[in-house]
This record gives sequence, structure tokens and C-alpha cells, in this order.
Amino acid sequence: MLNKILLEFGLTPAQYKIQPFGSGLINHTLKVSGDADDYILQKINGNVFKFPGNIAKNLALLQSYLKKTHPDYPFVAPLPSTSGDFLIRSKAGEYYRLFPFIKGSKTIDFISDPKEAFEASRQFGKFTHVLKDFDASTLEYTLTDFHNLKLRFDQFTTACNNAEQSRLIAAATEIKEIYNHFNILETYNELIGNNKMPVRVIHHDTKISNVLFDDAQNGLCVIDLDTVMPGYYLSDLGDMMRTYLSPANEEETDLSKIHIRENIFSAICKGYLSEMGNVLNETEKHHFIFSGKFMIYMQAIRFLTDFLNGDIYYEIKYPEHNFTRAKNQLKLLNEYIGSEKKLNQLFIMAQENLLTTTGN
Repeated sequence: MLNKILLEFGLTPAQYKIQPFGSGLINHTLKVSGDADDYILQKINGNVFKFPGNIAKNLALLQSYLKKTHPDYPFVAPLPSTSGDFLIRSKAGEYYRLFPFIKGSKTIDFISDPKEAFEASRQFGKFTHVLKDFDASTLEYTLTDFHNLKLRFDQFTTACNNAEQSRLIAAATEIKEIYNHFNILETYNELIGNNKMPVRVIHHDTKISNVLFDDAQNGLCVIDLDTVMPGYYLSDLGDMMRTYLSPANEEETDLSKIHIRENIFSAICKGYLSEMGNVLNETEKHHFIFSGKFMIYMQAIRFLTDFLNGDIYYEIKYPEHNFTRAKNQLKLLNEYIGSEKKLNQLFIMAQENLLTTTGN
């Protein structure tokens, strides 16, 4: 079946080798290797992205805009098929698209030093920067309410009302803790309800594996653009805080390993502000630290909600997997809040450094 897909893109199957690629958990990704050129072939997860045509439309709009305004920006967009389509539908109803493979590039799954954090945050900042004048309202929402904290909290309260008694008893401490941090939701509601945050073109999935690096650890560009849609900068910056700061990821069961790496936070500040420091408004800057609380809190809610619902959304590998993930994120949230004073000092220093280097 894959041979037919390759033919649709004008590639001769016998001249290429196909093998799994990357660590993504949503779409199925393959590397197509040939003597001259390499490609990335991806099957879109139809259970997550119900309308893949919206993704293709968004990327086409952005590619057209960037060709006119920033022709040198490395925007990794899908390649057209022989019929001019960016999506090929198989007989089984699955959608495939083909990307060029950026030679000399690599991805990483874990941040090991500040340079990687700086380069990654700079690339995500640059992505939003080059699109700051693009009309975000012309883009489709590929995942409706993806980072809507109010909705996620409402889903949590519904789950609490409907959960099995055994799960409610097991998660009683964590449920209480979600309510103890209710002020995060209140701040979010105020910001969004009063239109204090401008809507921007946001990536929405800023994990480190969505950045391409060269062999010298320099960031090249961002990839995996399916979740690019209108949003708030809190999402991108907050997800970097959530996934970069701790040496232990969301799957770690030993919660003692979760702590905040201040040098990584400082690198995120410097990298992101190097591109967005003169773009963000005062409200956005004032809530720079809040972005991390927002995203960590929301992910804790989502994991705990799924546990209470009987594990119907996230794939689990053992019975209390989502419950453990929720406890992991709540530990991260408390570590982050406990470090807030120091983080704020580091953010101020990064801002002052930006003013010094730019002369503004």
C-alpha cells in the first residue's frame, strides 16, 4: 500500500527504503531514503485530527505568506503529489503527506544543556515572530479548544461527579490539589475574557523533538506543524516550561527526580526573548512566568480527568498510568511555584540583557 502512496508523489518505490522515524506519539512517521533525496512520509492520525484538510489549508496559507515576506525562512511544508494535492487518501481512508527531509538535521528527545534550550526557544519564538503580521483569523482550528483551560476544568469537575468511587477515593488528595490551584484558572479567565492577550499564530506543541538541530546544536527550524492555529503565546512558552525545565519527564514515577533547572529556564528566557522580546505586549511580558503554571496545571488536570473517566483518552501501559502522570505534573507545578521568586529574577535579568544587547 505504501508503494502506491509513493507513486502518487512521483517516487519510484524500488529506489527507496522505508523505515520508522522519530518518537512522535500521534501521527505515524516514516523516513523514505533514496540515493539522491530523502523524505518524511507521515500518516495523519484521523482519531485526533478529524479534518486533515484543515491542516493542509493552514500550511498552504502560511507557506504562501512566508514566501512573500520571509523567503529565506525554512518552513517545512508538505510536498505536492503528481496531481497537485498535499494529501493522499488510501483505499482504507487514511491520509498521507510527504515532506522533504532536511539534510544535516537531527532531532533530540531530551534537553541536556542550556544551549539546546536556548536554540529551541529561539526557534519557536522566531516562528511566531515571522508570522506576527499574518492574519491568524484566516487559519482553521485543527484541534478545537486544545488549550482551553476553562473547558479542561469543566471536564474535570464532570469527571469528579461521574467517577467510580474507588477512583475518587484513590485520587482524593490530587483532586483537592487541583482545586487548591484554582487561582490559575481565575487568572486565565481574566486574561482571555478581557481580551488582554492578542491572538497570534501559535505552534501549540513545543516539545524539544519538534525542533531540527544541526550537528553543532544550532537550531534550524520547527517541525510538526499540524497544531499550528490561532492561539495565545502562553501555550508555546508554557509548554516549553513544562517539558524543558525538569530533568524528569511526565512519565517519571520517581517524583523525587522532578525539579526545576534554573539554568534551563534562563536559557528559555534568553532564546524566546531574542525573537519575541520586542513583539510581546506588556500584559504578555507580565505573565511570562504564569505561562508555565498555566500549561503544567492544565496537563495535570487532563491526566487526572482521564484517570477519573476510566482512561479513555491517553494510552496507558499500566492501570494507574494516568494517575501517576497527574501526580507527576502536580509535583512539577509545586516545584515551579516554589521557584517562582527566583525565576522572576532570572526573567528580569534576561529582559535587561536584551535591552543591553539591542540598545533599546
